[in-house]
Amino acid sequence: MDNDFKTLLCEAEKLINRVELNKYVTIGGVACALMTEKRNIYTGIYIEAKCGIGFCAEHSAIADMVKHGETRIIKIVSAKIGKIYPPCGRCRELIRMINLANIETQVLLEDNEVVTINDLLPHQW
Repeated sequence: MDNDFKTLLCEAEKLINRVELNKYVTIGGVACALMTEKRNIYTGIYIEAKCGIGFCAEHSAIADMVKHGETRIIKIVSAKIGKIYPPCGRCRELIRMINLANIETQVLLEDNEVVTINDLLPHQW
């Protein structure tokens, strides 16, 4: 794992704190950190609602990034305690669509494997 991914994983892990807000909503069980081409880091957490309208940690981090005027993601990692997750299909599409160059975004997987969004999402929707 390179130093950028170590930093991103550390930033994501700082946010992991699963909290049940009420009987319908849980937050913070999964966190995401991404690095832009300007080397800025943006983060987000997962919001889980029992009715199914949850919000992925990747979407949250992307919203933070776009809010600051950036769209090009160089590296991204999502994790919960003790586990690294690849972005889900919905997140992969958003990453790709927010900036077409993001097809080359590097994604950290378990066992320190690094793949691109293109590897995970070879065909457009």
